[in-house]
Amino acid sequence: MVTRRLRIEDAGLIAIPEQVAICPGGGPIVYVLRRTDLERDMDVHSLWSVGPTHGDPRQLTEGPDDSAPTWSPAGTQIAFLRGHSGVAQIAVLTLEGGDVEELTALPLGVGAPRWSPDGSRIAFVAPVSSADVSDDSSPIVSDRLDYQADGDGFRRDSRRHVHVIDLGSRECRQVTSGDWDAAYPAWAPDGSSIAFTAATGPNSDLETRSPVFVVDVTAPAPTARLVALETGEAAAITWAPDGSQLVVIGTTREGMGHAHLLLVALDGSTIVDLAAAPDRNVMPGRPGYPGALPQFTADGRTVIFCIRDRGCTHVYAVSVDGGTPRPILAGADRSVTSLSVTGGLVAVVLETGDSFGEVVVVDVDTGAETVRTRYGGQLDGIELFVRERREFAISDGTVVEAWLTRDPEQRSPMPLLLDVHGGPHNAWNGTADDVHLYHQELVASGWAILIVNVRGSDGYGESFYTAGLGAWGRADADDFLEPIDALVAEGVADPGMLALTGYSYGGFMTCYLTSRDTRFAAAVAGGLISDLVSMAGTSDLGHMIGEYEYGGRPWTNADGYAASSPLTRADRVETPTLILHGGADMRCPLGQAQQWHTALRERGVPTRLVVYPGASHLFIRSGRPSHRADFNRRTVQWFEQWVRRYDVSDRGGADG
Repeated sequence: MVTRRLRIEDAGLIAIPEQVAICPGGGPIVYVLRRTDLERDMDVHSLWSVGPTHGDPRQLTEGPDDSAPTWSPAGTQIAFLRGHSGVAQIAVLTLEGGDVEELTALPLGVGAPRWSPDGSRIAFVAPVSSADVSDDSSPIVSDRLDYQADGDGFRRDSRRHVHVIDLGSRECRQVTSGDWDAAYPAWAPDGSSIAFTAATGPNSDLETRSPVFVVDVTAPAPTARLVALETGEAAAITWAPDGSQLVVIGTTREGMGHAHLLLVALDGSTIVDLAAAPDRNVMPGRPGYPGALPQFTADGRTVIFCIRDRGCTHVYAVSVDGGTPRPILAGADRSVTSLSVTGGLVAVVLETGDSFGEVVVVDVDTGAETVRTRYGGQLDGIELFVRERREFAISDGTVVEAWLTRDPEQRSPMPLLLDVHGGPHNAWNGTADDVHLYHQELVASGWAILIVNVRGSDGYGESFYTAGLGAWGRADADDFLEPIDALVAEGVADPGMLALTGYSYGGFMTCYLTSRDTRFAAAVAGGLISDLVSMAGTSDLGHMIGEYEYGGRPWTNADGYAASSPLTRADRVETPTLILHGGADMRCPLGQAQQWHTALRERGVPTRLVVYPGASHLFIRSGRPSHRADFNRRTVQWFEQWVRRYDVSDRGGADG
């Protein structure tokens, strides 16, 4: 029975499972449960377990910052990361409970644990530095461009390298070294070697090359050797069970485009793309871009992996002997955020149109699905407005997929908010969304929300994925504006009550569209880009974005930068604009927001700048709950004030 609608304040009721790990042999599933503690103003991550077929979930740890669980090969212990004031260390526990033992105490923390095949050692990547990177007062000196990273701050001379800890002696040993970063360590089946990716070239800060290396960890002085993808980019590695080959998510060349599922011979002699047929991006998994490491089933010949299809992340299987990949878990409005495989069972976290995520077990052979948790039950009686799938034909013949959220009982025409996703190579889908809770609030008060997967979005083929390169805004503006025209013509949207918002690339498009079009009564730009030239020189990925997204440097493509930069046409903006930005954002630096705010203020356009102290670029997803709630509330209030002209001054909230 529905008693009320979902509110921004309900974030504290939402519990979402993440990072599943199924026990070898099909035993219990361990996962991370994320809850929002409003009183402590933090997200709490704790470990839980549940059986693959029956039984209720059981809490294993209290948190508050436990993550990345992984089972020992014998299924007797769980290694995981335990956070301490932002620095994570490896810890272990048994399913039966007892004390948690921490294995590492490295000053800069460690990355996710990887058990050796015999369970006697754990590999991980950890940052090392000759300087005290915790000393904020020391000068930052760098000859390279990779001295900063969003979420990490100034890296100084720190580099990430592969380490191995022996569980018997507790000896921790660094097995790679050099002026480069290692990632994705993977044990060989015999436990003698570790494969990893690394950008070791002298210009690794200027290129995306990250080949695959293997290091013999039994050697007194381990030396890494190049295996494959010397001119390509590797993003994840899994060894074939017989040790003869590697399965790598990556590309054979630099540049923007899909990642592939590559079967790589250890001598580099052959590379076979196992997932060429679907023309879809293979997803290794990273914040905001769900996916997983490729994993083998019991036969040792079948690889389970994730692809992005029409905005959703789906699970597929393919034989190392070739053939067309087949779906294991797919379908509209169904998206996987985590994956673990043992034998013929796949454990996932599955989001759907009316669920923020549940642990589900899938039989590889039959496709049978068993839902093992019911965290959505905590929202019983609270209505979620679901997204209605639409398609719009653009005037040049391109068809874009979109979703419309509205109260089915609301009479048209309605105020319409266009929300633009980030990336630009991310994508919307039809699943429940705990980040943009302002969607639910606005729909409850009579709005319609339009989200569109325009050119550049992921899940529609590589040519669609790359269609906006070098032409941000210019290539995809019609993909946003023509669907609005269609909804106005249908009588769904009120042409006098149109609004616009977006974050990251969506913030860029918010600025771009309001500098080229005056139809919007109000706008909210978050984590934005206003000037492509300054962005290319100040972002932590500025060089890479400029080189591979804009098609060159500002001095080689000045006309292109000017044509796409919102700032070059700030004199045409008339739309009242709220600007929301993280104070520690290094991906889209704060100066981007300041430039836009200054330009609008100087011209007399109603504008407001809100800076969230210490917040990185992804704060709307993983930052302080108070910041996330404020972001959502201010968005609602701005639109109600400037589109429907409601007086929100007496409502308290963000400005109270």
